[in-house]
Amino acid sequence: MKTLDFFSDLFSDLRSCPLLFLTICIVSLSGLHAQDLKTADPQALGFSAERLERLDRAFDQYVAAGELPGGVILVARRDQVAYHRAFGQRDLESGAPMPENALFRIASQTKAIVSVGILLLQEEGRLLIQDPLSKYIPEFAETIVAINDDDGYREEPARRPITLRDLLTHTSGIGYGWGPAQEKWEEAGIMGWYFADREEPILETVRRIASLPMSAHPGEKTVYGYSTDILGAVIEVVSGQSLDVFLRERVFEPLGMEDTFFYVPPDKVGRLATVYNPQEGGGLKRAPDGAGMNTQGNYVKGPRKSFSGGAGLVSTAADYYRFLQMMENRGSYNGKQLLSPRTVDLMTVNHLGENVAYSAGRGFGLGFEVVTDMGRHGTYGSEGSYRWGGAYHSTYWVDPAEELIVVYFTQVRPNARVPDHALLRNLVYQALVD
Repeated sequence: MKTLDFFSDLFSDLRSCPLLFLTICIVSLSGLHAQDLKTADPQALGFSAERLERLDRAFDQYVAAGELPGGVILVARRDQVAYHRAFGQRDLESGAPMPENALFRIASQTKAIVSVGILLLQEEGRLLIQDPLSKYIPEFAETIVAINDDDGYREEPARRPITLRDLLTHTSGIGYGWGPAQEKWEEAGIMGWYFADREEPILETVRRIASLPMSAHPGEKTVYGYSTDILGAVIEVVSGQSLDVFLRERVFEPLGMEDTFFYVPPDKVGRLATVYNPQEGGGLKRAPDGAGMNTQGNYVKGPRKSFSGGAGLVSTAADYYRFLQMMENRGSYNGKQLLSPRTVDLMTVNHLGENVAYSAGRGFGLGFEVVTDMGRHGTYGSEGSYRWGGAYHSTYWVDPAEELIVVYFTQVRPNARVPDHALLRNLVYQALVD
């Protein structure tokens, strides 16, 4: 009876003090959110705790040597976090330590999320990945291709229409402007993956891309470039929403990704990691402020009009883990089925034909590079694992056979001289002992 009396008195107090009630609710919800990433006993997940400590030593040494400013590593298995550690500094000049919830420019890691957005629309019957791109953006009905020849290059009509599947697999022939007709892309002001300073909405930029000479015929080779930015524009056309709103409502909110956005909110700027440029002879220098690929970028004070589906998002290791956990669970997260299991299966197998050259032992699915042959791949992992990374030197991979997810965020541009990605992979797998 005393317990019942306690709760009766408690709820009576809450009814008389709405502010107290609201505060308790917020604290409770925040606690539940934080518990999602509570670190489990590594040994219960098949890791050697002693071997995982080799990650500490290796990455602390990179910081001490001036090769990396800092970063965050998250290793999870069987839906539980085995290792989640921030190392080094968020900002070298101020000495601010790197927090686990630091915000990072994830660049091309945006591509996987936007690819999921396209498949969400396919599941609703609003598009098919076999559709021609011109069905949604008519300017792509007839495209041209630049072919190298003795006189520089010639232009010829594309042999077939570009499809959404071509865009998802990076076989559309559309690069980042550094192709045979580079001068035309430069004249159009469309070069490279950086969009955060643009006043022009992404759909308008994409419409201008349609008139430029592409680097290859659709479906004939992999060309890394604006394909996923174009998919982001397709999402806007089909959904009737801007890409930032669509992703927030359809992906971020269902997955509890509270720290993922195209431009950093003012109240979270203090968690944004500083970008550093490697220097000849060693060491790091703070990247300059302003727009551009090797700068801090306009992710804080930008015009907030261009939502780059290919390279625009800012996120945390914990948030990106939630996204990958959904993928590793074949579309399910916290009891919610965001994607069909069959859709995830479709996204994470090789879609490249035998005539399309790619890296040994690997292929490309619908938004992810996939391992197809362990021997030819030549490093730790499993067939069927999938991965990608970002231009600020971040990376991730999912190994379904091992029920393993790894997220690694740092902010070094151009990519660091150090083999930290390879070392990370080696140290994670050597720590698995079951």
